Amino acid sequence: MSIVKLNNNGVKNATSFGSISSLGSMVFIKKLTASSSATLSFVDGASSVVLDNTYKEYLFTFNNIHPSAQADFTFQGSTNTGSSYGVTATTTYFKTYHNEAGNSTALAYDTERDEAQSTNFLKLNYAITNDNDSSNSGFLRLFNPSSTTFAKHFIADNQGEVNTNSLRSFVAGYFNTTSAIDGVQFKMSSGNIDAGDICLYGIA
Repeated sequence: MSIVKLNNNGVKNATSFGSISSLGSMVFIKKLTASSSATLSFVDGASSVVLDNTYKEYLFTFNNIHPSAQADFTFQGSTNTGSSYGVTATTTYFKTYHNEAGNSTALAYDTERDEAQSTNFLKLNYAITNDNDSSNSGFLRLFNPSSTTFAKHFIADNQGEVNTNSLRSFVAGYFNTTSAIDGVQFKMSSGNIDAGDICLYGIA
């Protein structure tokens, strides 16, 4: 990697930079836009989706996910290119919230929403309201899903509105399988995803 050289004494005064080589990049793969959608699925090889050993990390971004009714935003993985979703997983879940009135706050581990060796759909954020101005936004990072040696780790960070609360949920866990994860599906715990989009990126 070449050294970055500033043409002035400080970054704030710099007008040009030297070259930077050999750094990773975020490669856009696919965008799915919800429209009263029961599910949004990214399956390797389907509709130009890449979810294989091309990248060691994949990033899903969520932009204004709006449910048809108050519900949890969830996901699961597949080891058979989307034929079924329900890979055994263990997760940890904690949350922070603050209401609009400014008189209710919390930072807490949430044992009701973690999972222990479960095949359920896994919660990314919960009880997102379907008010016209409500939605959920955030991201999910999935590491080395094509590995046939290790469990598949993931980390998620999501922010939503829940009954006039700003609710941020932090989730981490792993799919307890050495089979490749070649499909990921997102859905609400009930009802549809009325609007919003999910983008998939590969981290090179």
